[in-house]
Amino acid sequence: MYARWIDRWETRLASRDSNRVVRPFEWGIEWLPGARQNGDPKSAVAQWACAALGASERFYSYSTPADFRLNGSHLTFTSAVASPYPENNVVHGEFFPAGGRKERAVVVLPQWNADATGHIGLCRLLTKFGIPALRMSMAYHDYRMPAELTRADYHVSSNVGRTIHALRQSVIDARSCLDWLESQGYQRLGILGTSLGSCVAFIAAAHDSRIRAGVFNHVSMYFSDVVWTGLSTRHVRQGFEGHLTQDELRQMWAVISPASYFGRLEGRDLAALLVWAPYDTTFLPQYSLQVLEEFRRRGLPHKVVKLPCAHYTTGRFPFNWIDGLAMCRFLYQML
Repeated sequence: MYARWIDRWETRLASRDSNRVVRPFEWGIEWLPGARQNGDPKSAVAQWACAALGASERFYSYSTPADFRLNGSHLTFTSAVASPYPENNVVHGEFFPAGGRKERAVVVLPQWNADATGHIGLCRLLTKFGIPALRMSMAYHDYRMPAELTRADYHVSSNVGRTIHALRQSVIDARSCLDWLESQGYQRLGILGTSLGSCVAFIAAAHDSRIRAGVFNHVSMYFSDVVWTGLSTRHVRQGFEGHLTQDELRQMWAVISPASYFGRLEGRDLAALLVWAPYDTTFLPQYSLQVLEEFRRRGLPHKVVKLPCAHYTTGRFPFNWIDGLAMCRFLYQML
């Protein structure tokens, strides 16, 4: 009965968005630097993705932005990854300082389609624990959304190459936020990501040894599995139908999937909190359990929080307080 109640509540929350659009399938080779236009776009994208995965250190490398500007609490800088959209190329962050020692700070990455107020309450809660927070707007979100969009569709869509480009941009932007925090004197750095932000946070943590603690709020091994099976991305999957299978998309999007980077966490002094929900219909439980098992199998230090809800319901009382307090306590203990 409880599971059915959660499912009905979850479905009701998910169906509130009436502006989802099924976009046409595109390979997006023009978004993949160096990809060969060989007349066979499927093999070209697959070969490019394999090469990028094998050189992920270079793929997620960047030059630190030189134009950080803090106006009040609002931080802006030019993204180290360029896109054709000027508004998307300016990164926006909201900084929440906290009293006490100026040693630790956290970059906060909200969920897909979060507006400019998303996770502001969580950032304020972090400051109550004495932890400064920098809330970053991910690529194509809120301030960074091109005029023709009403949703952050260019971050996750049936355009294979553009989705890779967008996630790489968000990862590098998050690492640039760490640069700014470091320049302000913060040395004990953490990262907290929810849903899509969790994937971005995991990949950033895997490629940036400055991150000492990572909170991954809803977890899955493969980016493509969530898109293919999730309640909130059914319209995205429709765009792939007849063009790619789930296995083919998993291969092409391996370069933007946490599953590819567990080896980079071995030997690291990284404390991880893994949050999952057994009734989740967006990040299906079997994919979350794969992450937990991989952490156990590799002996990676971690803690687990199992929320008694689903995905959208995580943002509703009392689950939002259960989740928020667990994440803040973990970062307070580990940073």
